[in-house]
Formats: sequence, structure tokens, C-alpha cells
Amino acid sequence: MSNIVVIGSSNTDMVVKTPRFPAAGETILGGVFFMFAGGKGANQAVACSRMGGNVSLVANVGNDVFGEQAVNGFNEQGINTKFVKKAENAASGIALITVDDKGENTIVVAPGANHTLTNTDILSAGPVIAEADIILLQLEIPLSSVVFAARKAFELGRKVILNPAPACNLPADIYSDLYLITPNETEASLLTGIAVTNEKSAHEAADKLLSYGVQNVIITLGARGAYFKNRERSFLTVADTVEVIDTTAAGDIFNGALAVGLAERYTWEDAIELACKAATISVTRMGAQSSAPLRKEVEQANSSKKPLAGLKACGE
Repeated sequence: MSNIVVIGSSNTDMVVKTPRFPAAGETILGGVFFMFAGGKGANQAVACSRMGGNVSLVANVGNDVFGEQAVNGFNEQGINTKFVKKAENAASGIALITVDDKGENTIVVAPGANHTLTNTDILSAGPVIAEADIILLQLEIPLSSVVFAARKAFELGRKVILNPAPACNLPADIYSDLYLITPNETEASLLTGIAVTNEKSAHEAADKLLSYGVQNVIITLGARGAYFKNRERSFLTVADTVEVIDTTAAGDIFNGALAVGLAERYTWEDAIELACKAATISVTRMGAQSSAPLRKEVEQANSSKKPLAGLKACGE
């Protein structure tokens, strides 16, 4: 079984369905209200676990009902919560999400306890980090903690995946600590200054990210799939066409499934196809963690194609 450590955020998502997004200063009547467990770190941890990974989560929640519900949910998913700490002086993170009738979303996050995660919290998880196949990071915790975690994991010889979301500028020295970076089009555009709109511009942006020092790049292109590039090769994996219900957490599901594929030594092609399949299933469902598919669902969706199996280590 693959060992994965996810270091990141935990939120409660409050979701309203609406025919369209309101303009500035406008009030409109929405539809159904939902409340889901979310947060990019937690979403990715749940996605890893449902795909069969042995997952430890390093995160901070508030000492409140939302924090208690989050930890209970992680335990139910089989996630190691030894390193999920309850912060005494901060509320649990909250995300306010609006989903329109096309399945697109807007999200505002109040980070709360997520912004209390420190280098000390990361050091406390040192033993599991040292044994992990993959360390998975995002940017809903303090950037300084992300940089620290990437450096410590790299020094231990671990493979670090950074999903650079929400988008922000990164310090130059983090790239050389990364095995893989997985921006979407918007994030890749911010990081490189190249507007990513198609495969050609994704190729150019990936080249620039490689020049920063990262070993491998995957730029997710939404419904068009995912573009991979390293210094030896590049290719586009095309996503299946489905009826989209809600795109919330699709990127997190992609990254969680990808981490499992890489930890299980899948080829790049198979790992990315596994991730695309999982993300595609997730957008046909409402919610964040609740939309993450089980491994058997992804395998059933792929039953008409060749088996997904790692014949060699990715990147080797």
C-alpha cells in the first residue's frame, strides 16, 4: 500500500446552488443549500484514501463543532489523524461556495485555524514524512509552512507534489525541492506570466516552470484533460466528456488520485489517466470530499480500456 502524507487545510464548505452568479451589489435568490466537508488538504487526503492510499493528514482545525466533525470524518475515511491539531484560539476554516447551473463555482475562504499551522506542527509529523512515498502540499496554509515542509521532505529524499492553489507567487527556492508541480491554467499563467489557453501555451508555461528547477510539470486543463512535461518528454491526456454537475474539488480529486498512482509506481501515462478518471467522476457529483470516487469506481469506469498498471517508476 502506498504511504502518502498530505499537509494542508481543512474547511467546512457551505454551498448554494444558483442559476447564475450575482453581479457586484446584486442579491439574487438561490436554490438548494448544502454543507460539506472540504478544504484542499482534506479533500486531497480523502481522495487518496478512497483510491487506496495509506494517508496521514497534517492539518489544524478549530476547537469547535466544525473541527470535531472534520476529525470524525477523517477517521471514518481511514485517514491517520494523529497530526490533526485543534487550535485553541482560532475557528475552523470555512468556505462559502456558489455553484451555477453550468456546474461552475466561485469560492471565498475564511482560513481560520488553517493559518495557524506552523513549522513545529510539520516537524511533529517527521516520522511519517520520512516513511512516505509522496508528500502532497497546497497553498491554503501559510506559505512559509509550505516552503518549510517541501525543504524538509526533499532533505529526507521524499517526492514532493505541490498543487499551487489558491494561486499566488512562489519563492524561487521552492521549485528545486519539488518532484512535481500541478497548476491549473490560471495558476500556471500567474506563475509563469504566460497566458495558458491551449496545449501550445501549456507547453510554453511548462517549459518555464522546468527552468525554475522543478523536475516534472502537469498543467490541468479542465475538460480538455492534463498536459505533462519534463526534460525528456511531454504529452496531453484527454479527459472523458461527461455532464458536469459541480466542479468543486475536481482539482483536489485529481491530485489525490495522482499521488496514489505515483506512489504505486505507475507510469506517467497511467497515473495521469487514473487522476483524470477520478476527477471526471467527481464533477458529476455535488460537494468536495463527498464527490471523491472509490478506487473500484474508477476501475469500473476504465473497464473498457487497458488496465491501469505501473510497469515502471514514474520519472525513471
